[in-house]
Amino acid sequence: MNLLRLEFLKVLPYRTFWIILGAFAVLIFLFMYSSQGITINTSKLGDRLYQFPELWNNLTYVASYFNVIPGILMIILISDEYSFRTMRQQVIDGLSRLELVLAKFYMALVIAAACTLFLLMLGLFFGLMYSRDTSASGIFGQIQYLLYYFFQVTGFMSLAMLFSFIIKRSGLSIIVFIATTLVVEPIIRSQVPDHVDKYFPMKSLSSLTPLPIQQMVDQATSPSDILSPAVALVPAIIYTILFLLLSYMVLKLRDL
Repeated sequence: MNLLRLEFLKVLPYRTFWIILGAFAVLIFLFMYSSQGITINTSKLGDRLYQFPELWNNLTYVASYFNVIPGILMIILISDEYSFRTMRQQVIDGLSRLELVLAKFYMALVIAAACTLFLLMLGLFFGLMYSRDTSASGIFGQIQYLLYYFFQVTGFMSLAMLFSFIIKRSGLSIIVFIATTLVVEPIIRSQVPDHVDKYFPMKSLSSLTPLPIQQMVDQATSPSDILSPAVALVPAIIYTILFLLLSYMVLKLRDL
C-alpha cells in the first residue's frame, strides 16, 4: 500500500494524467452515444448495441480499440520519471528496483480498475435506458466480459511499461508501442498459421473481447481459429507476467 500511496502522491496533482483518462472516457461515451443515430439495413445500430446481455460484449469490444490510450498514459508516467530523475531519487531514498516496477504495476491495476468501472457505469446507463430486457439475468448475463476487459487493458499497459523502461523517451516509446500493437505483430501473424498466431500476445489479448458478430462472420466466410475469452485468459496473464519480469530485468541491468 505504501508503494501505491507514493504513486498517488505523484499522479493525483498531475494534469496530464486526468486529461488522458478524461479523453478515454469521453471518446467511448461519444461512440456509444452517437451509435444511436447510425442506421444499418433500416435498423439503428444503437438498438442492437444497447441490448442486455450482449451489451457487455459490444461495449468491451468497442473499448478495446481505445486501449492504446491507457498504454500511452503509462508510458508518459514512466518516461517523465526518467526525465525528472524521480526513479533515481527513489532508489537513493531506499526503494528497490523491484519495488519501482511493482509500484508502476499497481498503478496500472488501479487505472485498469477505473476503466472497467467506467464501462460498468456506461453499460448500465445505456442498457437501462434502451435495452428491452432489464431483468437481473439480462443485465448480468454476460457481465464477465468486464473481467476479461480488465485483464486485457492490464496486459496492454504492462507492454507499454516494458517499452517505456527500455526506451525511456515518451515519444519513441509511444511510436514503438502503437506500431507493435497495430502493425508489427499483425504483419508477423499473417505469415504464420492460424493455429499458431492465436497465441501471439496482442491476438491473445484481443481474443478476450471478441467481435460480437464473429459467428455471423464465420458463417459468411471461412471459420476463424481464435481462442475463446475464457481460454485466452491464460496466455493473457502469462504475457502480462512476462512483460513485468522483463521490465524488472531491464531496470535491474540499467543505470538510472
